[in-house]
Amino acid sequence: MASNRKGNSVARIKTGSFERRLSLTKAGLFAGTRVASHMATNWFGGKENREARHRAMMSSQAQMLVEELGRLKGSVVKIGQVMALYGEHFLPEEVTEALHTLEDQTTSLEWSAIERVLKDELGADRLAELDVDPEPIGAASLGQVHRARRKSDGLELVLKVQYPGVDEAVDSDLNSVAHLLKIARLVSFGPEFRDWLEEVRAMMHREVDYRLEAETTEKFRLMLGQDPRFVVPRVLQEYCTAHVIASTFECGHSVSSPAVRELSLERRSALGQAALELFFRELFVWGEIQTDPNFGNYRIRIAGETGTDSDHDQIVLLDFGAVQSYSPQFLDPVIQMIRASYEGDLNDVVDGGIRLNFMSRDWPSEVLDKFGSVCMSVLEPLSPNQQEWPDYAVNSKGEYRWKQSDLPSRVARQAARSAISRYFKVPPKEFVFLNRKLIGVYTFIAVLNAEFNGEPLLKEYLYGDPGVPEA
Repeated sequence: MASNRKGNSVARIKTGSFERRLSLTKAGLFAGTRVASHMATNWFGGKENREARHRAMMSSQAQMLVEELGRLKGSVVKIGQVMALYGEHFLPEEVTEALHTLEDQTTSLEWSAIERVLKDELGADRLAELDVDPEPIGAASLGQVHRARRKSDGLELVLKVQYPGVDEAVDSDLNSVAHLLKIARLVSFGPEFRDWLEEVRAMMHREVDYRLEAETTEKFRLMLGQDPRFVVPRVLQEYCTAHVIASTFECGHSVSSPAVRELSLERRSALGQAALELFFRELFVWGEIQTDPNFGNYRIRIAGETGTDSDHDQIVLLDFGAVQSYSPQFLDPVIQMIRASYEGDLNDVVDGGIRLNFMSRDWPSEVLDKFGSVCMSVLEPLSPNQQEWPDYAVNSKGEYRWKQSDLPSRVARQAARSAISRYFKVPPKEFVFLNRKLIGVYTFIAVLNAEFNGEPLLKEYLYGDPGVPEA
């Protein structure tokens, strides 16, 4: 959750479906009229001028609609954020760029409204056991977080409180946003877009299902309980309801904080390796993956600081609302592509892509090979062929420099220069979320400015029996 600005609060979040639909429909109709007018008049001038005017119009339209989403707040904001993160395959570039400007809902709900929610959910007697700080330590589009202290023993905890009515508004809000995009002529409704929209719907329902999140948090805490590199808050079930999650307060620094930057290269690299191994464990062992790459979901606890009780620097994992389970039918071809990339087997990489249904056997062989090569290049930091790394991506010890490698940009340029875009199919919705997770892990490691080779770790998970480090 984003940190809240003190004093920036509202009395209530508007979640009435009628008023929200009416507002979005008006905005969409106005935008659609503007598009129709533009299409009717944009016949004059050269092709480049027409294309430039069209891009400018689309950008203006998208920004206007994003401003309307921001005013409505609640789940609409979260839907916009999800579309910004995962919609590049389905939405025009101008729309995703505008959605990226839709900052997290940092306007908090006034304490009087939150207190009413807590009394309704916990009951007056249970709430009286806690001393709750009225000032939130974090606020987002779906709820906000307050620190608290249990009076009986002084235990510090946090209460994640969902805004009233948000869970009931998910379906109507998503339908309204989709309708807005349609009538504003910003997206074409094909089967792939509808499938993706339903996946967004399922994700949103998971995000507002606080009982499920509490269960998932405890599940991950137990799975990581013997690994001293990670901290997962302990859920306090006696203070949990359908709209409130209570867990122990876990201190830590943001990933990009000066305190983390000042750690030695060895310690920063150890944290990067831990983040990469957590992803491998999710993918290869558990089949359950935290798909939200937001850095606000992580903290770094530095060994030796006041209040720490570990000899390890640790990654604190804070949010499990976006955990997704993947079936073997999906994961098997994904792992096939990873293993084939590691082994340099281009044909098997292509076969995995075809099994995932975003490559087709009737494509020209040179396009299939290029697509496979792009997929293989994504795993550059994990490759055994270190002699193929760019000079600037390797330090004096032969270790991979994740930040300096500029890998995501290089892969994007490689794909753009090829003929892939003319053949590329929309990938399965599961792959979109998994790909975003991988990018998030790479970025996390790059922000740590870590330098290490991922190949031994990947090899262990591909062919070995990875264990859990001992405390």
